[in-house]
Amino acid sequence: MTDYTDLLYDVKDSVATITLNRPDRLNAISGPMLESISRALRAADLDTGVRVIIITGAGRGFCAGLDLKDLISGTGIGANGGGGFATQRFDLNNAPPIVLHNTDTPVICALNGPAAGYGLDLALGADIRIASKEAKLAAVFTKRGILPESGGSWLLPRMLGWAKAAEVAFTGRTLSADEALELGLVNQVVEHDQLMSTTRDLAAEIAANAPLAVQATKRMMRLGLDETFESNVHHVFLQLLPLFGSEDFKEGVQAFLQKRPAVFQGK
Repeated sequence: MTDYTDLLYDVKDSVATITLNRPDRLNAISGPMLESISRALRAADLDTGVRVIIITGAGRGFCAGLDLKDLISGTGIGANGGGGFATQRFDLNNAPPIVLHNTDTPVICALNGPAAGYGLDLALGADIRIASKEAKLAAVFTKRGILPESGGSWLLPRMLGWAKAAEVAFTGRTLSADEALELGLVNQVVEHDQLMSTTRDLAAEIAANAPLAVQATKRMMRLGLDETFESNVHHVFLQLLPLFGSEDFKEGVQAFLQKRPAVFQGK
């Protein structure tokens, strides 16, 4: 079993659940925690037994962002015994936002409470967000003298359109769960005690489909954000060819003809 710092990792019924686990600090992100998130995401994405990933938080918050108390004290992210945060060289290819963005396995974020700063960017990087009524999305970057540094400045305009993203980001606004739903930043808002059961039900619905097809669909949607229509059509066709030869495609056709639920093996 792989050990993770301030993070819980569990796989059940083809669903990997990654739980941020610093509840005493509202799951504020430490340096070791960053590495754990990336490693857990990669482990889930490479595990053929995992068809969906859920990210959530322990306790009453999803993620309060980077641990600024540790950062200011010199013991947190960026502490290197002398150089300082701004002078370090980071391998951003291994940073959670990029690892999450390149993850082909579908990712659902179960927002159990407030998501602020880095925590907001992490939530936005998921494919689907289900929010507890107690959740809040806090784009507080400009109130802290920084910018959405971990994907938010790229994601928000694509999700909200330029004008609304500018309003949220420039003002440093904190959105309630219902306001986030109205804007389209979350897919559903549910009672707090129904959050995980609702999330797992959706994960099970996705996991019942052909995993190779789901992953290819996500991959083509992601690439399509930066491609012309013509380029994407050609890439989709190249993705389609191996799927035609898969066992899951044969199973899907047989299940349709026999009027029964398909049982996919990911092959």
